[in-house]
Amino acid sequence: MRSFKRSVENAAARSNPAAVIEDVLEKKIEDIATLLSETGNAKSRLYDEVLAMVERSLFRIALMRSNHVKSAAAAYLGINRNTFQKKMLKLGVDRDFERSQE
Repeated sequence: MRSFKRSVENAAARSNPAAVIEDVLEKKIEDIATLLSETGNAKSRLYDEVLAMVERSLFRIALMRSNHVKSAAAAYLGINRNTFQKKMLKLGVDRDFERSQE
């Protein structure tokens, strides 16, 4: 019964591209979480670390797709240019951006 239910869910997911992408992304994040979660007794920073990785990747992609025009990159992500600039500095993407400009 479980395999039938899984088959039905998989078929439904294939008809929705966003669901397929979310499923793939979830599996990748699960692998990343497995690698990062081995912190021992220390307080986990898993959420912050994964979120920063995803944001950095999105910012780099937005900059590449906008030919490194920050206002266009911000528009691509659907955020304000000032917010984009602040997050870019916080995430350290500005260092990557400066190196690519040399």
